[in-house]
Amino acid sequence: MSVHARVLRHEPDSADPSFARDVLAGLTARPKRLPPKYFYDEAGSKLFEEITELPEYYPTRTELAILRDNAADISRFLPDRSALIEFGSGSSRKARILLAAAPQVAAYVPVDISPEMLEGEAAQLRNDHPKLAVLPVAADFTKPFALPAAVAAMPRAGFFPGSTIGNFEPHEASAFMRHAGRILGDGAHLIIGIDLVKDANVLNAAYDDAAGVTAKFNRNLLARINRELGADFDLTGFCHQAFYNVERRRIEMHLASRKRQKVRVLGRTIDFRVGETIHTENSYKYTVESFAALARGSGWTPLASWTDANRYFSVQALVCTAD
Repeated sequence: MSVHARVLRHEPDSADPSFARDVLAGLTARPKRLPPKYFYDEAGSKLFEEITELPEYYPTRTELAILRDNAADISRFLPDRSALIEFGSGSSRKARILLAAAPQVAAYVPVDISPEMLEGEAAQLRNDHPKLAVLPVAADFTKPFALPAAVAAMPRAGFFPGSTIGNFEPHEASAFMRHAGRILGDGAHLIIGIDLVKDANVLNAAYDDAAGVTAKFNRNLLARINRELGADFDLTGFCHQAFYNVERRRIEMHLASRKRQKVRVLGRTIDFRVGETIHTENSYKYTVESFAALARGSGWTPLASWTDANRYFSVQALVCTAD
């Protein structure tokens, strides 16, 4: 097993035809929408890392504190000589906490849509953990992908932090959980981060920060479409909107048109009315009990749960019990 294996790529990044297909389908739908997974090109990934440092954005620091405070307890769910597969790894800084507490883990497989970030993070991890096989996979983690051959015979555990599960519609979250179960295998453990239901003012501030970084992150999706698909979005013609939808228990993010305008994308003309929005993201919030119910209905059994003192966030350990 080579610890210097390069990134295993399952899809080309900017040449991925599904990006063009999804953008065109979303912009011609009513209401208009774009999949949030496309936020995370190189620029978007860097902007998101800035968001995680903002004073209003509690999820990252709260989850990091939970992981640090409970790392020894959480690490008991990672088997000896196992491979830790992280879905949507980003900077891998949360995985580093688990890896430091779990020397029994033999391989780390970060899976992310951004090959550039994977390359940089993998190099740093190899320097910091010379005995650990770091085997990155560039893929859309929501779709089927092959794990590196080097981990085929290893027991597996999954890691899905960051409350990313909240970006899925409930039926999509269930489908992802089943998908993760197929990749990890029956009896495998999954460590997952869940953002909890809380005061709407706390939520609204977290997704519409005073410094405007989240707004820049949201508009970067339009910049990516311009760059990769040759569109002509005027970024100043759209404003960031984020609010908590109490009935649906979710934050919604939109890009609202400031004026009546036309945008050319892939040979199509897209009309926008004043105030018309592109729905770019949802972030569903759960209770510990409601997420446990979703997990059980998706082939997983909850084993343990850790929360912060404010009960803003939860990290949970599940075991795959799918047939």
